[in-house]
Amino acid sequence: MSSTFRIPKARITGLYGRVLAGITKRMWGKIPDNAYVLWHNRRVLNGVLGFERSATKWNRLDPQLATFAEMAVAGAIGCSWCLDFGYYMAHRSGLDLEKVREVPRWRGSDAFSSLERDVLEYAEAATATPPTVDDAIVTRLVEALGAPAMVELTQLIGLENMRSRFNFAAGLESQGFSDVCEVPWAKADAVASAS
Repeated sequence: MSSTFRIPKARITGLYGRVLAGITKRMWGKIPDNAYVLWHNRRVLNGVLGFERSATKWNRLDPQLATFAEMAVAGAIGCSWCLDFGYYMAHRSGLDLEKVREVPRWRGSDAFSSLERDVLEYAEAATATPPTVDDAIVTRLVEALGAPAMVELTQLIGLENMRSRFNFAAGLESQGFSDVCEVPWAKADAVASAS
């Protein structure tokens, strides 16, 4: 559960560093590993934090569906850090952890409704390189969710792609966030779902 930090881990210092450390420790119990990497470039860090703060205010999409989409993206990319943190955030939000545990292997699970399966499929299709989204799934989702929620879903998938690809490329691995909520993390699940 330790990261390899392909981009070296920065030492978070100064007043801003103390504020950042204090806020992240209060929110999550520890400083996320990606903060150590982002600390190298404060403009990038501030931009990411600003967009993340804005995204927390979006409210047109059911939080459970949003989590499923984000976890499907993280699993497709193979970002163990994002899956670990996603489980932790789902626990904190009071979401259905039985279903959240099934996301990395959703195709073989009978835990999901047809709408949830469409969200998971759409998240993977939008994450594929090149994307494999087709009109039929978009039509079904717009009919089921409405256009405002569909825009939010699509943007969340893009945001999680940014997070997961950054964290994976930076060498970040599961940091143990999910340990506090007794959600078992199995890296093999993420690797299996990415295959």
